[in-house]
Parts: sequence; C-alpha cells; structure tokens
Amino acid sequence: MPHSDDERRRRRHFLLLGEPFAMTTNTSAGTGPPASAAARRRVLLLIANYAALLVGSVASSLLSRFYFAHGGRNRWVVTLVQSAGFPLLVAAVLVAGRPAAVPRPFMWFSRRFLVVCLVIGALMGANNLLFSYSTSFLPVSTSSLLMSTQLAFTLVLAAVIVRHPLNFVNLNAVVLLTLSSVLLALRSGDSGESPEGGGKGHYFVGYVVTLGAAGLFAAYLPVMELLYREAVSGGFVLAVEVQAVMQAMASLVAAIGLGATGGLDGEVARWKGSPALYWAVVGILVLTWQACFMGTAGVIYLTSSFHSGVCMAAVLTANVLGGVVVFGDPFGAEKGIATALCAWGLASYLYGEYTKKKKVEDVAADPSASDDDADNVRKSLTGGGGDTGGELETV
Repeated sequence: MPHSDDERRRRRHFLLLGEPFAMTTNTSAGTGPPASAAARRRVLLLIANYAALLVGSVASSLLSRFYFAHGGRNRWVVTLVQSAGFPLLVAAVLVAGRPAAVPRPFMWFSRRFLVVCLVIGALMGANNLLFSYSTSFLPVSTSSLLMSTQLAFTLVLAAVIVRHPLNFVNLNAVVLLTLSSVLLALRSGDSGESPEGGGKGHYFVGYVVTLGAAGLFAAYLPVMELLYREAVSGGFVLAVEVQAVMQAMASLVAAIGLGATGGLDGEVARWKGSPALYWAVVGILVLTWQACFMGTAGVIYLTSSFHSGVCMAAVLTANVLGGVVVFGDPFGAEKGIATALCAWGLASYLYGEYTKKKKVEDVAADPSASDDDADNVRKSLTGGGGDTGGELETV
C-alpha cells in the first residue's frame, strides 16, 4: 500500500536523524502512544533535565566555593556531597510508574552490566575528588573556564567511542576552548584568588587537577551514551536506575576516603558560622549536585554525549559570571579574552547544529527526495550508517 506524502516526509525526517520510524509513529493496534504525545513528553523531559543541569551546576559550584571560603577544609566532604543524593534517585525509581513490559527496579542488571556501572561509579568518585581540589585551589570563575575544556576532550572521545562526526565547526570550538585554557595557564596565579591562599603553587596544582577532572568527566559522557545505547531500553526510569547505582558507588569511594582521613574531626568547629549553617550548606550541596549529575545523564540519554558536553560548557560560562558577581573574583584581561573564546566556541557549535538541522528539514520536506537520499544525507551528518541506538527514543 503506498504511503501518503506526509508519511513519506516523516519517514525521511526520522531517517535523517537516525531514529527508527516505527518507534515514533502512531500505532493503530494500541501498542504505543501517539507520536505527538511521545514527542511532547520527550520535550518536557528534556527541558526538565536542562533546568536541573543549569540550576544544579551553578548553585553547587558557588556553594562549594562558599564552603571553602568559610572555613571548610575537608575535601572528602565536598567529594561525598556530589553523590550522596543517590537515595533520592532510588526513591524516585520506586514510586515512578512503570510500563508492564519494564522489569522490576534494579532486577534487570546483569552481573557484567552491574560491574561496568560500579567501575564507572568509582571513577566518578575519583573525578569528584579532583573537582573538590579544583574548587579549593581556584576561584569559581577560573575553574569553570578550565572545566569548559571538557568539550574538547568530549569531542575527541565521542568521535572514538560513539563515532560522533568531526566537522569544521566542532573542531573550531575545540581549538577556541583549548586556546582559552592555555591563556589561563599563562596567568600568574595571584594567591588572593585562591579560597585557601597558597600562591602560585596552589594555582598550578589547581590548574592541573581541573584539567584532569575535565578530561575524566569528558570520558564519562560518551561512555554513558554508549552504555545507554547498548544496554538500556524501556524508558527514562531505567537510566535513572543506572545513575543511582553509579552514584552509590561514588558515595562509597568518598565515604571510605572520609573515614580514612579522620572523618569530620574538627570540621564543624573550624567553620566560620553556626553549625546549623554548616549542615544547611552540606544539605543543599547534596541536592544541587544530584540535580546537576542527573540533568547531565538525562541530557545524554535524550540527545547525545557531545550535546550534553556543549550544555555543560554553556553552564560553566554562567558559573564564571556567578563567581565574579557573588564572590568578586578578579576578571582581568586574560579572563575576559578566555570567556570570549569560550563564547565563540559555543556559538560555532550552535551554528553548526542549526545548519545541520536546517539541512535535515530541507531534505525531509523535499517531495522528490527518496528514502535512500535521506539515508545518504544522514550518513554524511552522523559519520556513518551503523546503528544509532534507537533505544534512546523510548521515554
């Protein structure tokens, strides 16, 4: 039976995006929701994850700096709060509605998949510790600018791990972000900028550990995309379960480190404020960090690792401005130029995404274009013709 023009256009659109047509069309047999309803849910879920990423990242970065600026010294505490909110994810999984075909919570993990999640969680714990050192040694504005280099790492690793296509605008963004980090490396490292003082020594250590954290976090993004594509199907709730397991392992690593270094011995006594304020800051840090990480994972699940990296880089630019406004971080010529380079790099990527989307829409709307033509364009935009992980479309 021949397809209507509208259906052919929709089919070409999904082929161009690398999405399976059957999973996104309405089914008359009642096996799935209408495509429009699923698309609306997907957009709303994506917006919610964007908001969690933005609010969580900015608030957690500023509060972490506040912690160190007011007498906090235990980096393992700041490491632990970044993942200690995983019980909230477990509770959300248990109370969330599940389709009949979706397995019971956490019961679908194979032994091998569980081991992979635990290893990634342990690496997340190590990355959280690096970020704690970064926050204690560098001002928010400097560490955020350096962390934005994760986009460069992410592009390279995404090209290797999930075969993300390399093109001029992506490479241009990488070069600009790399230049911004090199520019910051040439700064003198004024001791007045560090929450703990320490002069050039602390600035150099902070610079190194921040780049290390950026690289490790960049590796996490495409690995998570690959994990979601290969092993997670059945809805967003399963992605939340994966995140909960990883965060639990990261919390275990941080708890062991905290216990090995004496726990909270004298921590509250050194705090420049009331104990109630100390615990309020710690509690809010748990919430905001959980929002940040879940937002990041959600964006990966719903889009791609590189798109998530771009969102994170954009949010880090907001962190730079937050550090200047809230803590009065110095914002000299070097930071100004570095910020401009970051903005240029992000604009380059966004323009590339806009032109790609425009090309997809033009080909999808062309009545003379065949499905083979659409598939050829998709390959040119996505760097290949392999399986693009249609499981990600289930929300």
